[in-house]
Amino acid sequence: MTVNPFTGKPIEPALPPHAAAVTTELTSEPTKPGAIMSSRKLTVDTELEKLQLETFGYFLHETNPANGLVIDKTAPDWPSSIAATGLALACYPVSVERGFMSRAAAVERTLATLRFFWHSPQGPEPDATGYQGFYYHFLDMQTGRRARQCELSTVDTAFLLAGALTAAVYFDLATADEHEIRTLADALYRRADWPWAQHHGATVTHGWKPESGFLTYRWEGYDEALLLYMLGLGSPTHPLPKRSYAAWTSTYRWEHCYGYDYLYAGPLFTHQLSHIWIDFRGIQDAFMREKGLDYFENSRRATYVQQQYAIHNPLRFKDYGPCCWGITASEGPGPGIITINGIDRQLFDYVGRGVPYGPDDGTLAPWALVASLPFAPEIVLPALHHCIHQAKMTEFNSYGFKASFNPSHPGHAGNPYGWWVSPWHYGLNQGPIILMIENYRSGLVWRLMRQCPYLVTGLRRAGFANGWL
Repeated sequence: MTVNPFTGKPIEPALPPHAAAVTTELTSEPTKPGAIMSSRKLTVDTELEKLQLETFGYFLHETNPANGLVIDKTAPDWPSSIAATGLALACYPVSVERGFMSRAAAVERTLATLRFFWHSPQGPEPDATGYQGFYYHFLDMQTGRRARQCELSTVDTAFLLAGALTAAVYFDLATADEHEIRTLADALYRRADWPWAQHHGATVTHGWKPESGFLTYRWEGYDEALLLYMLGLGSPTHPLPKRSYAAWTSTYRWEHCYGYDYLYAGPLFTHQLSHIWIDFRGIQDAFMREKGLDYFENSRRATYVQQQYAIHNPLRFKDYGPCCWGITASEGPGPGIITINGIDRQLFDYVGRGVPYGPDDGTLAPWALVASLPFAPEIVLPALHHCIHQAKMTEFNSYGFKASFNPSHPGHAGNPYGWWVSPWHYGLNQGPIILMIENYRSGLVWRLMRQCPYLVTGLRRAGFANGWL
């Protein structure tokens, strides 16, 4: 039995309602009338574990074992992403449970990461690793120092700390190494000065640069900052005031799209990333109590809006349909304009693509499908089957799905897909695949973090109640 190191209480099982059915078989629907129905059936549990294993290879091989830093993107001379590193920390417990990595190896990798961040230089110098308990968005893979004059990122630090806290709960043995994991994760979390990041405002800023000070933008409007606010509110040392969360929720935007009322955010990832760590089923803050739903149901509706948008396909992109969707922040074939079938299409590079208001250039992200698996498996699994067996998006790749593809764009001559596919893998994409598959299969990350006292405190200070709280 796993015992929470913070409370000494056993961690209770909390399987999702559909967990007992994950070994069922399902056949995908064709993406358009006349398409040939595949005779191959998707055995859900087998396929999902295979995808988890392939995807986890990214964290095995694209990490500096000396400091635990994970490369942001599989491009030459690319820096580390602290968000990807935080996702890796959360993935190591999954890898142990699934037999992808030994516990000893996971402990070694986790310790290297936490030791690096604790001992790395904190200060206002332009080449430090962090400041005020926060860390720069991108770090040099070898030195761990700030890369590319990037910002000290509040939300990416939140992902890093969430991964550290996941490790603190999971590695619960009475060994010197696992005790050190718990101690370091706790110390890193306690060091973050959340009120400093407010910069005298009600909401939290996006970040800070030593050359110019705080960034203009603040975390306002519903997005992935939900996790940031929960961690900030839960701090025992430098907590956000309760009014900061109320100020954030006051900027929400409620929408009605394709028959669904929901809290709007365009890119699908904004409805997913906080849910990696927080089980929002049945718990509500003041905003959601007024609407009569929870954030989990909201993400479910956002997932259905994505599918409906693809079915309606207002811009008439190739292959969009009930099993071909997933529009989010992703790499694209642009920038530029290309004429496809007599239509001039504006193409984007990396941008926050969104539904239903765009931007949309025909680029889809398979990882975004997978990250919605716990919310709506009945529509995600057929789409996943399409991506694997019809679009062949796991073939020719080292680590499962590439970042994105565009069936409307021909790509370069002779490419094996017949359309544009991103040449890269991203750590920020890989982590949600592993973790949300696991939440669907076993609820592991959710039940671990339900036992994290800091996260529970943050939820309660934000006004969440009912359900497992």
